Amino acid sequence: MPLTDGRRAPGYAAPAGGRAGLGGRRGVSERPTAIGWRVLIERQGRAGAENMATDQALLEESNRTGRAFLRLYRFDPPCISFGRNEPARERYDAGAIARLACDVVRRPTGGRAVWHEHEVTYAVAAPVAAFGSLRDAYREIHQRLAAALQALGADATLAPDRLPRPSTAVHRWHACFAAPSGGEVLVHGRKVIGSAQVRQGGAFLQHGSILLAGSQDQLSAISRQPPAASDSATTLSAVLGRSVTFEEVADGIVRAWGQDLPSTALDRLRPPSTAAFRDPAWTWRR
Repeated sequence: MPLTDGRRAPGYAAPAGGRAGLGGRRGVSERPTAIGWRVLIERQGRAGAENMATDQALLEESNRTGRAFLRLYRFDPPCISFGRNEPARERYDAGAIARLACDVVRRPTGGRAVWHEHEVTYAVAAPVAAFGSLRDAYREIHQRLAAALQALGADATLAPDRLPRPSTAVHRWHACFAAPSGGEVLVHGRKVIGSAQVRQGGAFLQHGSILLAGSQDQLSAISRQPPAASDSATTLSAVLGRSVTFEEVADGIVRAWGQDLPSTALDRLRPPSTAAFRDPAWTWRR
């Protein structure tokens, strides 16, 4: 999922004089400020609407209080998520999704479709000032995630900011993992993490998928147009030649974060409302 901006998500309030996502105040950096972090690790999966509502609630909490959060979680049941401005009705067959009997949700962030099943999903909600700018945050968060994967034995690197323009066929394919973007985490040149970002006031949300196993092929089963063949994605299990668990990746990320991360229970925060993310008018709005 590349960095994007766009229209409002449920509960989203655009900053005065700016826009959501990377487009908001592009190129403007503030001096990074020290900030305390809290970590939320959820080993039991949640439905798509509940996960997206929780991430949105953390963004609102960060904007309201100045706190910073790292959340590590998973999806149950497996779920397809659309980017906030993705033309899902044009690209995907709602009937095929229903026959697949999987969950479906639209994210508050931008980017393209993702199949969520065998993964660690991460979310960072923090003041922009903690990093200096949205671009700085995107790269620094990926540096920390890459360090965690390196500790597991993966040769993880960050894609250069300027990548060759993808072929027309691949560019038309709409899956998040079809082609890497600048600053994303690669292993042997193949994408293993997909991320997206949005800004609300003085805070931002960045979340994404760290692929443990499986593939994104389920998206082709519900696509209105067969995707172009692409080998740009990989998984940690494929890279390391062994099964990789949620627990070891989550623990590695916490260790790689570079500072103490006191745990925070979700019940200490405002309970998120899932109604907006369950609404078909939001999921299929485009």
